[in-house]
Amino acid sequence: MFNPRLTETLTDFPFARLNSLIAPITPPSHLSMINMSVGEPQGAMPAFARQIVIDEVDGWNRYPPNQGLPDLNLAICEWLTRRYKLPQGLLDPNVHVHPTAGSKEGVYIISTVATPQEKGGAKPIVALPNPFYQAYLGGAVLSGGEPLLVNAEASNGFLPDYESLDEATWRRMSVVYLCSPANPQGAIAGKDYLKNLLRLCRKYDTVLAVDECYAEIYTGAPPPGALEAALEIDETGGKDPFRNLAVFHSLSKRSNAAGLRSGFMAGDPKLVAMVLRWRSYGGPQIPFAVQKASAALWREETHPVQTRDWYQRNFRVAEQILHNRFAYYTPGGGFFLWLDVGDGEEATRKLWGEAHVKVLPGAYACRETNGINTSHRYIRVALVHDEKTTREGLQRLAAVL
Repeated sequence: MFNPRLTETLTDFPFARLNSLIAPITPPSHLSMINMSVGEPQGAMPAFARQIVIDEVDGWNRYPPNQGLPDLNLAICEWLTRRYKLPQGLLDPNVHVHPTAGSKEGVYIISTVATPQEKGGAKPIVALPNPFYQAYLGGAVLSGGEPLLVNAEASNGFLPDYESLDEATWRRMSVVYLCSPANPQGAIAGKDYLKNLLRLCRKYDTVLAVDECYAEIYTGAPPPGALEAALEIDETGGKDPFRNLAVFHSLSKRSNAAGLRSGFMAGDPKLVAMVLRWRSYGGPQIPFAVQKASAALWREETHPVQTRDWYQRNFRVAEQILHNRFAYYTPGGGFFLWLDVGDGEEATRKLWGEAHVKVLPGAYACRETNGINTSHRYIRVALVHDEKTTREGLQRLAAVL
């Protein structure tokens, strides 16, 4: 009675596996629990956006438009233009962008939209970095595609080497996922990497789906975006600069607004139109209050600076405590530590049982390739708490491991 793609290919979600792993262990009751396993920002959403949600009580008895409020779509285009220094007026709010219920919904949908029943004479392939954000795998499997996990390890700068895939594989490719800055390693794809990958996707009529939801959380220079990379290789004189490209953003990280479930897709107008069609048939409509608050958040540029300061303080704490252990490095973006502890599951059990600290085994964000889980040595640690809590959590971690 169940879809075998759901029951046979998609295993328990990583956090369900984590809870099962530590369930038999009783943590020390004299220590407060510090949850560093989930990438859920603990800072406050800006007060002006909260007030907009409160004030928009009259909109809850109406269905919001699937295509997004015109002002929200305009605010998104304005932000993309500022952030990536795009030519004024290049982005059309009616064709280049589409609001989604967070970036998670968008990255899941794109595989369904872009994966045909057959490509290159066989079952289509959907490529994703390994480790990966779980929505990529969900989209790949439930679209009917064949997931291809491409390892992103320290040896290749934690970025998947898609260029090394053979031509037969590329001919079957429908979607290629990339996360930059990467979850969990924080690696940033440079413009040359993005341009080379987009050229390959265009050559084989493949969609490049770039998850940029951590683009506003960085420790050095702002990460480049796929839209600006696309403009540098445009051969159409601006008539079709974003073909084969979809990028995804969210207010979850930029604005500490995970519960708002607000993001967007931007890029190829043909893909945007198909995502709108998909969502019109079954996707959730984003409430008026959320859309209006989102427009205000995309237009305000003070609070993201404060958000970055929050995480940069936490990374300075991490550097002080862990700088010479666990192959520590400060990532270029995102808010995770990716620590080599030898055995991620054992370290997770130990931290829970002795320090009351909850982390995620790296293996749970990864799948085996050729019989090896390349992330089994790692744990992912989310630096989403305030500086005091982060310091205490990392001190406990360092003392126990």
